[in-house]
Amino acid sequence: MRYIITLAVSTTLALSTIPMQAMAEVPRVITDLPPVYGLAAQVMGDLGQPVLLLDKGADAHDFQLRPSQMRDIAAADIAVWIGPEMTPWLERALQGGKADMLSLALLDLPGTQILQVAQAHADEGHADEEHGAGEAGPKNDHDHEGVDPHAWLNPQNAAPWLDAIAAALSQKDAANAATYAANAATAKAEIAALDAELAAALAPVKDKGFAAYHDAYQYFITHYGLSFKGAVAMGDATTAGAAHLREMQDIIAHDVVCVFPEAQHDAQALLQLLAGTPAKPGAPLDPEGATVDPSRSSYADVLGNMTKALTDCLANPDF
Repeated sequence: MRYIITLAVSTTLALSTIPMQAMAEVPRVITDLPPVYGLAAQVMGDLGQPVLLLDKGADAHDFQLRPSQMRDIAAADIAVWIGPEMTPWLERALQGGKADMLSLALLDLPGTQILQVAQAHADEGHADEEHGAGEAGPKNDHDHEGVDPHAWLNPQNAAPWLDAIAAALSQKDAANAATYAANAATAKAEIAALDAELAAALAPVKDKGFAAYHDAYQYFITHYGLSFKGAVAMGDATTAGAAHLREMQDIIAHDVVCVFPEAQHDAQALLQLLAGTPAKPGAPLDPEGATVDPSRSSYADVLGNMTKALTDCLANPDF
């Protein structure tokens, strides 16, 4: 089962009837991640499309921009990105953009539900080593010490982000403000419907314990009330120690139905922990959309694909 919503076209004028002057004034938008691209593309509708900077399959945290991508940044009117906590390479590159370019760091936006990284996560170096992480939990003051940047995995964050994208586009292109607002409203309704669909699909497996390669899922887990038991690698750049691996193997042996690898990461260390346990491997999870093609449905694809991978394995009647 594939959880992808059908994106309605809410643009009030067909592309062929839009005056050339209005077309020329459509802002040039750059985005960092596929789910962010999807949100921006939904708001822009038929008026234009954003540029996705991150190459398919590339590391979102450590990416080297090509000269052509630097030119895209230099020409951009609006940058829509998660923030330096997720894509620090873009923070540096944006310094070469236009003086009047709007930088929309989504983690900074009012209404965004923020979680701090888990303490164990921070202790193993995922957070800045110069800053301590607070306790995990909702936080809206935007103190970015220890912020978990994977906030797109809570679909409730999509609503304020879509509104902010529409406002930024309208600021640069007032002639099409009504279209951007209408497209954002349509996208919010569609994502709310998707959220309800995913919640219904995940409800039967909420109590089924699972583990993953990387501790990147707390927004999704918290929002849907899932039973996450732990991760092998607490951070993107960390290597699990022997003590942690022994602890995880014991957890997997007693409390876990499925263990999920992750796209772009070697699954060997994770799958070795399954030996002698009743747990089974699930399909790789892709929280950043590294395997997703950029389109208006990219945001829905990321959440839907994750839900499908989880439910396909966790709904195991033999455990």
